[in-house]
Amino acid sequence: MSGHSTYEPKSGFERWLDSRLPIIRFANDTIVTFPTPKNLNYWWTFGGVLSLMLGIQIVTGIILAMHYVPNADLAFNSVEHIRRDVNYGWLVQFMHANGASMFFLAVYIHIFRNLYYGSYKAPREVLWILGCIIYLLMMATGFFGYVLPWGQMSFHGAVVITNLIGAIPVVGPSITTLLWGGFAVDNPTLNRFFSLHYLLPFMIAGVVGLHIWALHVPGNNNPTGVNVKSETDTVPFHPYYTVKDGFAISVFLIVYAAFVFYMPDALGDAANYVKANPLQTPQHIVPEWYLLPFYAILRAVPNKLMGVLFMFAAIGTLFVLPWLDTSKVRSMRYRPTARIYYFIFILACLVLGVCGAHAPDDLVIPHSGGVQFLDADLDSYVWLSRIGALYYFAYFWVITPLLGLTETPLAVPESISSPVLSHPASAPAGAVASPEKRG
Repeated sequence: MSGHSTYEPKSGFERWLDSRLPIIRFANDTIVTFPTPKNLNYWWTFGGVLSLMLGIQIVTGIILAMHYVPNADLAFNSVEHIRRDVNYGWLVQFMHANGASMFFLAVYIHIFRNLYYGSYKAPREVLWILGCIIYLLMMATGFFGYVLPWGQMSFHGAVVITNLIGAIPVVGPSITTLLWGGFAVDNPTLNRFFSLHYLLPFMIAGVVGLHIWALHVPGNNNPTGVNVKSETDTVPFHPYYTVKDGFAISVFLIVYAAFVFYMPDALGDAANYVKANPLQTPQHIVPEWYLLPFYAILRAVPNKLMGVLFMFAAIGTLFVLPWLDTSKVRSMRYRPTARIYYFIFILACLVLGVCGAHAPDDLVIPHSGGVQFLDADLDSYVWLSRIGALYYFAYFWVITPLLGLTETPLAVPESISSPVLSHPASAPAGAVASPEKRG
């Protein structure tokens, strides 16, 4: 898919540089002339969005690190100093805080798109695994960054999550002590988290480079899931997709700017505007919204160790997905039965997110006199979490393997161009449209 390089140096300097460090050739082959399937829709633009958001997070993070003080006594005040006293510090801090949420929003859309169109299937398994590694590094970076303001929710969130690691047999207590730098969450913990939060984005950038490299070997998947057959199925990345991605990124940046300028604290927790107090625990400790589904899975299991194992298994399952899917058809566009289970899976993830944000006894029901709290013994949100978690694992380990063996997909087009020229009727996989219908 990547093909032979068509770059021709146009000046003496370019020829000299190309013979020693072909960086211009690399950029040309990667961004300008890279053959891209001509039927990509706007769901494919989130790769460019994620690259931009990673750059914004790194730049704003470096600026914030110039003013932040990783000390338990000074961290909270240093964040307030950035917001109030540093020139445009409020803007940089709001861009960084909301940028994390926008980053995760884009990555979730990116992941769900890959699940729908089968972009994790051969020959893109390594590409998918590298993406899962990026996602895991993002979660760790987001958690470490959430602790740095040293507010009430930051501090007690760090206490809860690091204590969970201690539940791992044999190595858990040692890892927890290493993270704490002592026997409790305190100043050494904050220093460690700041160091890791500063380091991991550069590791993410490195894995992103490998991710793009792995993408350019087999090339992009596409909505049909059909491999590129010839040059007529592709167009150069520039100007066709640079323009398309540019428009999508502009729309995404408008949404991002709306949060930064008009509702900068909408995605945060008010408790984090209170300085950390180890002697006063918040009524309900919750992580950031992008970690809520995994928090719900953790809380759905009564046993602490099993809850931790299931939480990590929910992420680990993604790594083996290419080998769990037994279907020979990539795109769910031609798998109507799989589509039904897929949308139920999305609903289950949303339910887990809602459950993770609420305490078990928070469920209320409307009645004639207003609202009524349900009996706390019912643990309504816990049971909803269990149902959501059960479907989450069943979708990957039971439904996906069995569907590939039992379903009857629709007719798959012969090439990327076929669906544009015709509309094949529903038929078993392997059937193709007649020459008359193919135009």
